[in-house]
Amino acid sequence: MKRTIAALLSLTFFASLTGAASAADAANGKRLSERWCASCHVVSSSQQRGNTQAPPFSEVAKKPHIDAPMLALFLLLPHPKMPDMNLSRFEAGDIAAYIASLK
Repeated sequence: MKRTIAALLSLTFFASLTGAASAADAANGKRLSERWCASCHVVSSSQQRGNTQAPPFSEVAKKPHIDAPMLALFLLLPHPKMPDMNLSRFEAGDIAAYIASLK
């Protein structure tokens, strides 16, 4: 029973991320990226440089296995090498939509 509940909660969480990413605002994601991500990543073609340790958003977008829901989840979960930006689900979806739009 506990496994069933855990599985349903996981599915609900992932479904909410997919919905947030598909209804996301890529233009707002670009604005958020320029404010929060540009100190490390090259977030747009007009930016001259970023941190050499962080990939440009255009490179991230071109990876074949990456899509907006996956990016949104990645931005929400803690992971090494990136600061915890404490993004809302909608902000993560917007940034993910912007990155996905760079394909």
